[in-house]
Amino acid sequence: MEEIKTALQSLKLPGMASCWQTMTETRQIHKLNLADGIQLLLQAEKDSRSANRVNRLIHNASFPYTALIEEIDPDPTRGIDPTLLTRLSSCEFVQKGLSVIITGATGTGKSYLATALGDRACRLGYHVAYFNMQRLLERIDLERVQGRAVRFLDKLAKTDLLIIDDFGMKKLQGQQQNDFEQLVDDRYRKKGLIITSQLPVADWYDVIGNSLIAEACLDRLVHKSIRIQLKGESLRKKY
Repeated sequence: MEEIKTALQSLKLPGMASCWQTMTETRQIHKLNLADGIQLLLQAEKDSRSANRVNRLIHNASFPYTALIEEIDPDPTRGIDPTLLTRLSSCEFVQKGLSVIITGATGTGKSYLATALGDRACRLGYHVAYFNMQRLLERIDLERVQGRAVRFLDKLAKTDLLIIDDFGMKKLQGQQQNDFEQLVDDRYRKKGLIITSQLPVADWYDVIGNSLIAEACLDRLVHKSIRIQLKGESLRKKY
């Protein structure tokens, strides 16, 4: 029995190895015919690989913390429509290349909702990248200095869902305006995008700065986007 487990591990079949050990310890192995036993082993390996892939996707997304869609209270008084939350949970917006804009005051749960949607997308097999807006701009600047900006932006463009958190904390300057326009343009009707901001969309013109770039960006962001305006007191006051 131990030799079979070792062989499965050496063949890089950890799911099967674990299942084999469990069946041996519980003595179920003597109660199964060959076909049923193989089916259980194959399913265990499939489940193991699926779980590992989800864990890799979540790790690579670089979320700031763990957030689950199941833990969100769909309270219409706070601006969270239950039907819309269910629809977003299917991640259909990712598949259709739509934008989700989440606005609201500090502490209303914008980042948590965005992260929870990103987590759900990972669990459905999508590649997700999470960035704070300012850190994203700093990362692009660093990649540009190292001559890798084009490759980095291309990688972001291929990501199924990009989450930009805390947009509008600082006004965009110079090259940052062009970089943001490219981020938006690369995703328009192709890939999913979530942007959170304390500012209403009407104030984004001033944040972007350049009127032509602002008009181009907002034309792509606002039209056919899913808008969520969170309300109420800061949730942080409860802790």
